[in-house]
Amino acid sequence: MKKTIITFSMISISLLGLFQISKYSITKGSINIESIIAIIAVIFLFIGMWLNKKSPKEKKSDTIINTERISSLGISEREYKILQKISEGYSNKEIGDQLYVSESTVKTHVSNLFQKLDVKRRTQAVQKSKDLNIL
Repeated sequence: MKKTIITFSMISISLLGLFQISKYSITKGSINIESIIAIIAVIFLFIGMWLNKKSPKEKKSDTIINTERISSLGISEREYKILQKISEGYSNKEIGDQLYVSESTVKTHVSNLFQKLDVKRRTQAVQKSKDLNIL
C-alpha cells in the first residue's frame, strides 16, 4: 500500500511540474512545444523504468514434481489433471469443458482430491500440493 501511495505521489508531482513548465513556456514563449514534449517523454520514460525495476517479478520455481508422492497419495492421472486446472483458477464447469467430462464428474474428482489431500477447500488443496511438490 505504501509503495502505491509513493508511486502515485511521484506521478502527481511530475505532472504538476510538467504543467508548470508548459505554463511557463507558453507565457514566456522561450521554449518551443517540441522541447516540452521531449521533456515530458523523457520524464515518463524514467518513471516507467523506475516502476518496472521496483515491481515484483514472478519467480519461476525450478521445483521438480514428486511423482512418487502423487502415486503414494493415490491420486489418479485424471485427478491430477483436475488439480492442475484448479491451480490455474478454473471453475468446475470450465474444467469439465476442457477435459470433456461432465461437471458432476469433475465434482467427484475434486471431492476425491480433497479426501486424499486431507483438505476442505480448493485453495487449501493447491497450497498443500505445492508444499508436497506435486504441483
